[in-house]
Amino acid sequence: MKKHYDFSKAKRNPYARRLKKQITIRLDADTLGYFKELAEETGIPYQTLINLYLRECASTGKKLSMRWRAAG
Repeated sequence: MKKHYDFSKAKRNPYARRLKKQITIRLDADTLGYFKELAEETGIPYQTLINLYLRECASTGKKLSMRWRAAG
C-alpha cells in the first residue's frame, strides 16, 4: 500500500445516490415468514424481496386502502 494517494482527479460515484440506507423496521411474524418462504423459493434474499416490493409500490404510486369496519 502506498503512504499517499492522489485523489485530486477523482470523480464522485454517479451511483452514490442510489445506495441503500440501513433502517430498523418492525414486521409481523407472518409477513416476515411470507418473504422468507418466497426467498427460499426464488433464491433471492428476503430483504431484497421486501425492498423490490416496496420500490414497486413507490414507483407505481400504490396507496394502502385504510377502511375501518364499524364494530357490531
